[in-house]
Amino acid sequence: MLQAKIDSVVKCMTSNNDMSNIQSIQTEHRFKLVEFWNIKEGSKVLEIGCGQGDTTAVLAYTVGENGFVHGIDNGSRDYGSPSTLGEAADHLQNSSLGRQIKMDFEVDVLSPQFNFPTKAFDYIVLSHCSWYLSSTDELNDILKKIKKWGKKLCFAEWDTRISEIEQYPHLLSILIQAQYESFKQNSESNIRTLFTPNDLKAITGSAGWSVIDEITISSPDLQDGKWEVYKTIEDIDIELSKINDMPAKFKGLIQSEMKMLEESIKTNGIKPLSIFAFVAE
Repeated sequence: MLQAKIDSVVKCMTSNNDMSNIQSIQTEHRFKLVEFWNIKEGSKVLEIGCGQGDTTAVLAYTVGENGFVHGIDNGSRDYGSPSTLGEAADHLQNSSLGRQIKMDFEVDVLSPQFNFPTKAFDYIVLSHCSWYLSSTDELNDILKKIKKWGKKLCFAEWDTRISEIEQYPHLLSILIQAQYESFKQNSESNIRTLFTPNDLKAITGSAGWSVIDEITISSPDLQDGKWEVYKTIEDIDIELSKINDMPAKFKGLIQSEMKMLEESIKTNGIKPLSIFAFVAE
């Protein structure tokens, strides 16, 4: 039953041919999230940080033809690879799921000109997108603004609490990236601000939401841990060379952490972090 759902969604994605195995794993994880969030058929959903539509497609499948999913993202249509955001969105909107999907890019949620009517949506979803934000204040401001738009907030992000030693390389790669990202004024990186589960619950509460349910989800086949580890190893010299005001001692710390990362993957292998998800209202 689940595999049939996964196959149906994957057929609608740009990666349905040469990357279908990867997409199947990513899609299975999104079904876990949507099941926990308990999103109902026929619902209206706003997805913030929709990216290339991995979660959007599963949301659209779940709400069905009588529902609606509006995905928004602050990235441009030409951002991303191997497919750009625009290419992925066009493909998805031209698929069998497209009738219940709208995707808009270069959207500044905090712009005074951007708004929705009160309770326009049954659910507002932020899935694996909070670490792209520039600061704690930005996340807090977004959660405050969107509260009037929807009845429930559905949230998911990587869980920094490791339960297996094989998750350590993923966590360490994230910490390294978050450290050098803190010296940047502008960035297009995957990890710009690191939030722990306790951070997320505190920010959500300060924005006026009440968490009513939470869970840690394991999706050990997700490829993201390996992607982040090897991206960190590949990019580190370039990233450090671009930062002029980093103290020498701090740079030395990161270089030591890189040695720890390289040693850890030789010893333990790589598994992705688990995922922290919650529902608030």
